[in-house]
Amino acid sequence: MPTKKLLAPFYERLALVLIGFMALGYLVIMGKDLLDPMIFGFIFAILLLPVCNFLERKLRLPRSMASLASILLLVGAISGILYLVGSQISNMANDWPMLQKQVKQSIQDLQEWIQHAFHVNAAKQMAYVDDTAKKLMESGTDVLGTTFGAISSLMLFYVFILIFTFFTLLYRRLLIRFIVWVFRDENEHVVMDIVENIQSILRQYILGLLLEMVIVAGVAITVFWMIGIKYAALLGIIVGLFNIIPYIGIFTALLLSTVITFATGSISNTVAVAVSVIGIHAVDANFLLPTIVGSKVRLNALISFIGIILGEMIWGLSGMFLSIPVIAIFKIIFDRIETLKPWGYLLGGDYEYKKSAAKAMKTE
Repeated sequence: MPTKKLLAPFYERLALVLIGFMALGYLVIMGKDLLDPMIFGFIFAILLLPVCNFLERKLRLPRSMASLASILLLVGAISGILYLVGSQISNMANDWPMLQKQVKQSIQDLQEWIQHAFHVNAAKQMAYVDDTAKKLMESGTDVLGTTFGAISSLMLFYVFILIFTFFTLLYRRLLIRFIVWVFRDENEHVVMDIVENIQSILRQYILGLLLEMVIVAGVAITVFWMIGIKYAALLGIIVGLFNIIPYIGIFTALLLSTVITFATGSISNTVAVAVSVIGIHAVDANFLLPTIVGSKVRLNALISFIGIILGEMIWGLSGMFLSIPVIAIFKIIFDRIETLKPWGYLLGGDYEYKKSAAKAMKTE
């Protein structure tokens, strides 16, 4: 007589899940230096996979050459964006005397406002500024060393990302066969379904972000040009680039655009730019983001927000970038494993429930 398989009590399963999350979190924190560039390399490899396949099949390039050429194309595209931004900044540098005059006038106006509002005369204000400047100069060596170290670490981080991207593209079939072997041949169809969906959804998500960035930058440049801002192209590109940073990107773009406009234009232009940036972000958050990006990764807003906060707490700015793709990967896995489907539902929300209910109604 067959015996029924007894499930462990709920509290025992919950304890195991919590212990698993704690162990995973500890490993993620301890392995940041390795996992951070590795995950970025994995995402870039997924993005470049169609290009690499095209170079292998159409141009008959060896896999190593196709992988290297794909990475060089990516570096070329990023270099083109940096050159565009750099050319705009160089144009601003040509107007440095005018900027100095505008900043001096703004400082004088600020001093007068502080004197009338807080009854602190200009002499005391300048004494405080001089004292602060002396302290900064005394610690200038330490600041310079720290800055140089940070730039060196950042460049090394980018190099590691490119190396991991290259090796992921080069050994992609080996990695897939390893995953299938680990989870046994009878589960091959599930594993391949997960792998294919991860590739498709992450690629669509990244391309959606890039498309959103281009649209926001184009709209911002057009609006700033209509207002009459001198560096409309530079400010529009800044708004578009920082827009892809979750939540804090809008505040950074708002600060930079208003400061640059204040230093090169009038108060009315500064207010107009600030209002425009807020308006563009409102349209993007309520219409563009759900249509272009939100349709690719079905995550509810609460989980996305929590994931971004946890990502920033664990890995800083890179954790904020990676939080949404990583959660999307977990959701794909959870949705295809029977015992983990409730967790997939938690990450996605009512969309899957409504979708499955609509399918059931159609079949009836």
